[in-house]
Amino acid sequence: MHDASSLPRPGTDPALPVGSRSPLGGQRPEGAWGPVIRQHLIDPEICIRCNTCEATCPVGAVTHDDRNYVVDAAKCNLCMACIPPCPTGSIDNWRVMPRVRAYTVAEQLGWDELPAEWSAEQLAAEGVVACSEVQTEAASSAQSGAAEATAVIAFGAGAPAAPVAYSATLPPWSAAHAYTNLYGPKAAENSITATVAGNVRVTQVGREYDTHHIVLDFGAMPFPLLEGQSIAIVPPGLDAHGRPHHARQYSIASPRNGERPGYNNASLTVKRVLQDHHGQPVRGVASNYLCDLKRGDTVQVIGPFGTSFLMPNHPKSHIVMICTGTGSAPMRAMTEWRRRLRASGKFESGKLMLFFGARTQEELPYFGPLQNLP
Repeated sequence: MHDASSLPRPGTDPALPVGSRSPLGGQRPEGAWGPVIRQHLIDPEICIRCNTCEATCPVGAVTHDDRNYVVDAAKCNLCMACIPPCPTGSIDNWRVMPRVRAYTVAEQLGWDELPAEWSAEQLAAEGVVACSEVQTEAASSAQSGAAEATAVIAFGAGAPAAPVAYSATLPPWSAAHAYTNLYGPKAAENSITATVAGNVRVTQVGREYDTHHIVLDFGAMPFPLLEGQSIAIVPPGLDAHGRPHHARQYSIASPRNGERPGYNNASLTVKRVLQDHHGQPVRGVASNYLCDLKRGDTVQVIGPFGTSFLMPNHPKSHIVMICTGTGSAPMRAMTEWRRRLRASGKFESGKLMLFFGARTQEELPYFGPLQNLP
């Protein structure tokens, strides 16, 4: 659930000139926000660089380098399309500041943490005298504004506002409760240590497609997971700039009761990355680190993430799944959970249909087990 107070006023766009039309509908009132912008920013401490925001943004306002994902204030139209899919909430950050001092893309790419909010004194020094009025106006309209913004985004200007807070896509009504962000930069503990209980290659040796099934054991520390959720691995060492590597996100490939039932463990499906999208040789930092792990090694984990892409608990629900390659990880978790329910006698006729793609059959992880869907 995202804080409604982080949303801009519906019907207005602080990045547009006074009197211009907002992409959310309606005209920006004369004098509203004045020379102030409520700038959309991404928290680099929480972001797990999953690329969801950039892939979702319809105007190309989100971009990235090898370190950070950032929002270009000159392009962002506050459509909010990037907010719901973000698994960590890192995308949902805002700073009230002078329009002429809006943070540039270059500045954001160099951040390791978000800058502090501008104080009323700092804003006044920049000639912004209505800072308190802006903040008060934003706060007072937050509750109703969130609902109005949701209605406008979903149904167009003039649509009636439902009395709900702006939030991510809802999970299936019967899905179990998902715990999120138990470990991470802004949590009580930065990470949890997991021990490698197994690391098995699940594609044929000698083939280009090197995919591993890795089992992580969390010992006595609680780490509840559901099918469809993900975790992030923090690779050791420093990047080319001398800073710690950022975490990489991986979907859970095991059911909620563990890779081994009744044990506090989970599994991942990891493809070793040896070339970039242009076919140039490159060694993926996290994928090679994980694929080379030995039994007994330890890794640092943050998360879990994800509250919407969850499996329905209703025993008669039908599920259609579409994936390729390592995208089979959450599908493997869901089919295995259904298989265990069927074996325990708690299964009631719900069917699964899986569309599973790859260039060759040898590149499909879990090909044998996934042929037998309940």
